[in-house]
Amino acid sequence: MARLALIFAAFMTAVAPCAHAEAIRIKDLVEFDGVRGNDLVGYGLVVGLNGTGDGIRNAPFTEDIMSNILERLGVNVTGEQFRPKNVAAVFVTATLPPFSRAGSQIDVTVSAIGDAKSLLGGTLVMTPLNAADGQIYAVAQGTIIAGGASAVGQGASVVQGVPTSGVIPAGARVEREIEFDFGGLSAVRLALRSPDFTTAGRIEQAINAEFGRPVARMLDAGTVNLDIPATRMGSPAHVLGRVENLSVEPERRARVVVDQRSGTIVMGEDVRISRVAVSQGNLTLRISEAPLAVQPNPFARGETVVVPRTEASIQEEPGVGMAEIPDGSTLSEVVAGLNALGVSPRDMIDILKSINSAGALHAEFVVY
Repeated sequence: MARLALIFAAFMTAVAPCAHAEAIRIKDLVEFDGVRGNDLVGYGLVVGLNGTGDGIRNAPFTEDIMSNILERLGVNVTGEQFRPKNVAAVFVTATLPPFSRAGSQIDVTVSAIGDAKSLLGGTLVMTPLNAADGQIYAVAQGTIIAGGASAVGQGASVVQGVPTSGVIPAGARVEREIEFDFGGLSAVRLALRSPDFTTAGRIEQAINAEFGRPVARMLDAGTVNLDIPATRMGSPAHVLGRVENLSVEPERRARVVVDQRSGTIVMGEDVRISRVAVSQGNLTLRISEAPLAVQPNPFARGETVVVPRTEASIQEEPGVGMAEIPDGSTLSEVVAGLNALGVSPRDMIDILKSINSAGALHAEFVVY
């Protein structure tokens, strides 16, 4: 207890006051209305695999799409029985960037949907990519770069990474443009990625100070409206080109994020803890079985029996004792003190949960 108190006291006197947030460009804080990508998806066939494709019996849809492609190419396979192992049915996904023009190229991701073992070395056959409206906006084709490897033998197998998914850099060509008259907009809304009234107000002030007149107005915590005619510039593109590089200090909400699976703890500098007492310890119960086989003496009548032997023990670790955390302590100071005492990440997560349940943790507590 005394050791923990000394550590907390040392941190309280050594830690300097929190510095102000670093200025961030507006383009890194907001999304501009109308400047967004569109998701594309397609269903295609990968060929040229080295015996790692779909099993036709387990993935009949692979046989269907292969028959359709061959028939479109003039090959009649009606009633034929073919079961190749070098093809695989896949989903192809991509994002159409804003202002993409016909003929430009985009990256695509290819993922197997059957029982294929690997897409390494495969080639995606021409696959149309559709948007949410059902229209074709791009066509994908090319050699897949898989992100893993697999090897299978008669007695063992090994897999590294995810060989059933890969990418094709610049693997799709845009065939249709999205109709959007960006130059005709009279107003553009700036949507904050992390809504906050203080940050939105600072963005409004920075833009109005840049133009020397009220051209921006905060609508709510997540939206700032930009009046294009009031800026007296030629087009919305010119206005956003001038606005997006202005710097603003964002206001961040105090938050603690905990990942229970990996034992990861991420916290902000604004997290504070009220006056609270903490005690933590571990109780370990161990039970081990070591049965003993007892045999009769030589040339004696009898049979071998197994005598059970059980060892049980309970061990309680001393933990950190009962320690008082001063009012206004930052979470980084508390965690640093617990680290100095050798508290494991799992135990630290339990302590933080208890502090939050006690109402002493003044931050949003997010647990995954």
